[in-house]
Amino acid sequence: MREFVSHKAAQFKESVIREMSRVAAKHKAVNLAQGFPDFPAPPEIKDAACRAIMNNHNQYAITWGTKSLRDGIVAKTFRDYGVQLDPETNLTVCCGATEGMIASLMATVNPGEEVVVFEPFYENYGPDAILCGATPRFVSLNPPEFSFDRAELAAAFNEKTRAIIINSPNNPTGRVFSRSDLEFIAELCKKYDVLAITDEIYEHILYDGAEHIPLWTLPGMAERTIAVNSVSKTYSVTGWRIGFIMASAELTASIRKVHDFLTVGASAPLQEACAEAFAFPDSYYQELSDFYRERRDYLLQALTDVGFRCVRPGGAYYIMAEIEPFGWDDDVAFAFYLASEIGVATVPGSSFYRPGHPDAKKFIRFCFCKEMSTLQAAVEKLQRLKQK
Repeated sequence: MREFVSHKAAQFKESVIREMSRVAAKHKAVNLAQGFPDFPAPPEIKDAACRAIMNNHNQYAITWGTKSLRDGIVAKTFRDYGVQLDPETNLTVCCGATEGMIASLMATVNPGEEVVVFEPFYENYGPDAILCGATPRFVSLNPPEFSFDRAELAAAFNEKTRAIIINSPNNPTGRVFSRSDLEFIAELCKKYDVLAITDEIYEHILYDGAEHIPLWTLPGMAERTIAVNSVSKTYSVTGWRIGFIMASAELTASIRKVHDFLTVGASAPLQEACAEAFAFPDSYYQELSDFYRERRDYLLQALTDVGFRCVRPGGAYYIMAEIEPFGWDDDVAFAFYLASEIGVATVPGSSFYRPGHPDAKKFIRFCFCKEMSTLQAAVEKLQRLKQK
C-alpha cells in the first residue's frame, strides 16, 4: 500500500510541550510544563466577552479582524512605541500567535529557501519552516547567558536566506535581546535583503530592568519585519486563541490571503472583548511583570536549593535548569521520572533543539505562570530529589 504520510509531516513530531500536559494528567503531577496560567483571567476581559456574546457578536467577523480590535491594537502600539499603524492595511487578527507564525511564513517563504532560527527555539518554528518547503538554518544561543556568536549568525546568512525568526523575550530561555543584538540582526537583514519575523508574545513580561525593543522600530526595519503577537500571555487567556500580525501593507495583503484560507477568522465575540483589554492602563502591565517576578524569584531560589543549576530569565515565564547535578544525562528520561515518581511535570529541553545538539539533553524547562500555591506544591514534591 502506498505511503500516505507526507514527506513534510514525516520530518517532525507532535508537540512535546502538549504531550507533557497529558503526562501530568496521567500521573496527577503538578503541571509546570505547558505555559498556561492556572488562575483566572482579569474579570474585566471575561465580563467583556460575556457582553459581546449577549450583544450578538456571534457570527463571522471581518476576516482580518474586527474594527474595534484593530483600532485597539493601533492605539496601544502608538502608546507603547510611538508608531502609528494603519488598521486597514497593517494588521491581521488570527487564531493565536501559532497561526500568526505559520501564516506569515507561508505568505512570504518559498520552497527551497532558508529560514534562520535561533536554538533553543520554541518548538513550532522548525516545523513551520518545513511546512513551507523551506530549510531551517539553526544558530545556537549559548548557555549560560544564551547569547549568540555574531560570526556564527553572520555565517548562517546567504543568497538562499529568506527570513530570520526572533523570539524576544525568548521561550524557553528567558533571553531578552539587547538593542546591540537587534542592531546586528537588522544589519544582516538589510545586507542580505532578508525578512525578520518576530514573536513578541512576552513583550510585557520583563524583569530586572530589561526592555523589550521591537525590531521593527529600528531604522530600515519597518518594511521588512513581520511582528507576531497574541493576547494569550499578556491577558492570561491562552484558550481564546486571539493573535495578531503587524506588517507593511504589501506583506499584510499576502498574509491576509493565507490567513483567510487557513482559518477564515478568529472568534468574533472574543475579539470584541480583547479590544477592551487593549485599553487597560499602563499600571496593568507593571503589575503583570511584578506578579511574575515574584514567582520567578520564588521558583529560582527553590530550584537552586534543591540542587538544580538554573538560568535566570530576563523575561517570559520559564526557567531552564540543568539536570547534570542529579547524575542524569537524558533529559527525556529525567522529565518522565519527575512526572511519574516525583509528581512534577516539566518539558525536556531537547524538544527545543535539533537532535544531536550538544546542549540538547542538558536541560529541562519549568514554567512559573501559576498560583503561588501551585508552585509551593511543586517545590514540596521536588524536595524529594534531595533524598535521592
